[in-house]
Amino acid sequence: MEEAFVAYTAGHADGSAGRRDAQLADDPETGPDYRIGVVDGSVAAFQAELVAEVRRLLGDAH
Repeated sequence: MEEAFVAYTAGHADGSAGRRDAQLADDPETGPDYRIGVVDGSVAAFQAELVAEVRRLLGDAH
């Protein structure tokens, strides 16, 4: 179970940074957890960019 959390966390970090490690993604045991982390990280990065852009357009300095 610990390996699944580590793989997910690595995937989330990679997804947030806009990259993907094919070797980790293809691992038979932890690959699915890594890939889900990549997707979640990508979505989180997109949401952060979207919120920042909306704030910029609305003139909010936060």
